[in-house]
Amino acid sequence: MASKKKTEAPVVVDVSLAESDRNYDQTVTFLEREFRIVRVGADGDVDRGEEMVSQWRPGANVFAISGARDARTVGILAGDEKGALRRLESATKDVPFTNGDRLRDVLQEWTIRKVAADKPGLFSNARTVILGGSHHRRTARLLAEFTDNIRFADAVLQWGLPSMLDSFNALDRFAGVSKWFLDRVPDPIAGPVSAPGRRFNQSLLRKAVREADVLVATYDELMMFDLEELAGKTLITSAVSQERLDELHRRGADLVLDDTPQPFEGCTVNAAVLEALMMAATGTEESRLTDDDLLDMITSAGLEPRALYPGGYKRKSRFAFVIHPLSQQYLRNVEPVNTIAKVSPQVVMDGIEKAIAYAPPFTYSHITGVKSPTGDEAEGWLITVGGTPKQLMAHDPEFTYSRLLHAADIAKKLGAQIMGLGAFTKVVGDAGVTVAKRAPLPITTGNSYSASGALWALHDAIRRLGIADVDEDGRLLGKSMVVGATGAIGSVCARLLAMATDELWLVSPEPAKLLALKADIERENPRAKVFVAATPDEALPDMDAIVTATSGAGKRVLDIMQVKPGSVITDVARPLDLSAEDVAKRPDVLVVESGEIQLPGDVHMGNIGLPPGVAYACLAETIVLALEGRYETFTIGRNIEWEKVKEIYKLGLKHGMKLATISGVNGVYSDEDLERVRELALAARAEA
Repeated sequence: MASKKKTEAPVVVDVSLAESDRNYDQTVTFLEREFRIVRVGADGDVDRGEEMVSQWRPGANVFAISGARDARTVGILAGDEKGALRRLESATKDVPFTNGDRLRDVLQEWTIRKVAADKPGLFSNARTVILGGSHHRRTARLLAEFTDNIRFADAVLQWGLPSMLDSFNALDRFAGVSKWFLDRVPDPIAGPVSAPGRRFNQSLLRKAVREADVLVATYDELMMFDLEELAGKTLITSAVSQERLDELHRRGADLVLDDTPQPFEGCTVNAAVLEALMMAATGTEESRLTDDDLLDMITSAGLEPRALYPGGYKRKSRFAFVIHPLSQQYLRNVEPVNTIAKVSPQVVMDGIEKAIAYAPPFTYSHITGVKSPTGDEAEGWLITVGGTPKQLMAHDPEFTYSRLLHAADIAKKLGAQIMGLGAFTKVVGDAGVTVAKRAPLPITTGNSYSASGALWALHDAIRRLGIADVDEDGRLLGKSMVVGATGAIGSVCARLLAMATDELWLVSPEPAKLLALKADIERENPRAKVFVAATPDEALPDMDAIVTATSGAGKRVLDIMQVKPGSVITDVARPLDLSAEDVAKRPDVLVVESGEIQLPGDVHMGNIGLPPGVAYACLAETIVLALEGRYETFTIGRNIEWEKVKEIYKLGLKHGMKLATISGVNGVYSDEDLERVRELALAARAEA
């Protein structure tokens, strides 16, 4: 029997069509007043719900009417949801009631905007699946400000149609057709007719959820999915109790956004109850409760959306990176090209190389397992375009731009929040500027980290080889050279080397740029001794350390036979400036293929010609930015900012990036390999 009204404690009764196992009867403090809040569940029985309203009508100050959708989801409510709610609302007669829709709209919008401000980039281009778009339209509209990757599952859930809706227009058309059908076909008939299709197409829905980053659904809808689908997801839902949060943790959720504040201990309330409390506190009917009233009570009661991390804080970001074959030899790594190459003359391979350059981009590999010591994670995709450097350089820049923009569209659909350009794709034309302007997501060339990594590798190689003299601060007491010094990476390498060597030679066929660079370095570092030359030949025999950064695409960069025994050459260019044949001529010289980076975590990705878990520095820059949540155009154009080189190096250390094992043209250098180079170099010097 319902209790009588008590003037000292207004009574709010939530009559829910959902299950009764979450009932409560509790006295709470809200807006500095005591209230009695009661939940009674009808277990999907509308007649019973009407009886409950009648029983509580003498004692209730305000009714909250809720639970129809939850009851329908778990299969205990037959018939039209809105019709069931209208029956309960009509039974309240002269007692004020609310279904919480007005407050729910405010809270849902606040949740998205607050979380987007607190966690920038969380929703950026996120692959989002919304279950019941008509119930989450406001949330969907807000998420559309951050991502175009939104799909609605209404067609699968309601009628079992083999289709996900991918636009608001499609959702509206579907809702109109569904309403027309339900107005003409009784639900007891429509339900059984659609049930087989719903069961059959569950696999389609599960696949969509599995590929999503963000899932918007009620808790009961989330229970349709298990670890395989929910692992790593951000879930936007309502009224999450600790028990429910624990269950979502078991199912692998990373982040749960609860758009319903929970100000009371011992019970979990929905938006209808909170709005009913506001009505009871002001003695105002729902229709007279203004937006100002809602805002005032939300702030006065200290209500806030909740961002819950079931397994502890983590952020998972998404990136893409564009690669391409560096030579015909890379094309031979796939069939049937390899078989054709074995039995065909060179002219046939030349024709295949030209043809593949016109092939559309495709996803080559999914990168998983990248995990920073901070707890942040990243996943990504390698997207390949077909042109070799020879073919990319043979065409107008627009040829490459169009393929990179196609790759960016692929990356966007995959959910990437930033895309990096690798090898020659970042050299063509204006070095990423045009692509960054036209692409639907931020772009970086990775040149800032490439410059940093190159000198990182050079310093480590000199230290491990142990021939050149260095002081206690690691400064090289000898001479260094940068070939291609006026290029994007070369100019930054020159600035770095100027701080770490006694004497620096800058080599480039661009005299005016050389002189300007020399003046800049001497102004930044007055103690630097800087010399310039159009070619490396004259000074080459005196160099202890050399960086080649010309991107000469097969052109002769330097005569390796003139290099001093024991010198360390770091080849930053992609494709490499020095061929395997050149390197083989000088076993007493250590040639390092720039600064490859060991990625943090148990990394899995396709073969890119490096040891497992090792990435080129330009790829590592993209990953570092993703881990840091910096979804921005970072490095583009010919001129690299010195500040960004330092910044990306520090961010890399923060996220666990390490210099990988030193590699040469023939793979990883072992300690035995380095010792052999050292012995040959010392012997050659002794003979000189």
